[in-house]
Amino acid sequence: MRDEKQLLLDEVVNTIEQSDTFVITSYNKINPNLDHELRSAIRKAGGSYTVVKKRILAKAASDLGLSIDEGILEGHVALATATDDGVATTKVLFDFSKEHKDTLKVLGGRFEGQIYDGAYFKQISDLPSKQELRSQIVGLLEAPMSQTVRVIDSMLSCLLHCIENKIQKEE
Repeated sequence: MRDEKQLLLDEVVNTIEQSDTFVITSYNKINPNLDHELRSAIRKAGGSYTVVKKRILAKAASDLGLSIDEGILEGHVALATATDDGVATTKVLFDFSKEHKDTLKVLGGRFEGQIYDGAYFKQISDLPSKQELRSQIVGLLEAPMSQTVRVIDSMLSCLLHCIENKIQKEE
């Protein structure tokens, strides 16, 4: 293998090793503005997006002991990686593909140590993000406390209304 290709291979292997989640995508008809928009959105979600050659990706996967079906690698291929929140990166990819029809297709990838196909990643993208889950948990923890305060408040105000009515009747 030529030195340039070996450097590319090493870079892809390093990227895959360092990421918790990677998603293989096939893209078509993405102009530079759309590409910048996609990369910026993925970067904001805590990931990165890199165009790779199919053979380099297949070789990197085999070097790492990952079984990626080379038959799914169609068209131009890119690799979206995430080290922290793979769900957020996956959401960005599917949101982009919904917004820009026929430009991006999720082929598969790795999530939490397992290799999955594009349909599984579609299900992952439907999950709530970490921030949404945190908000739901805080809401669940806060609800009983606020309901207790409302009940006590209503009992006190009811007692005050009864006393006021009694005073008005005596006058």
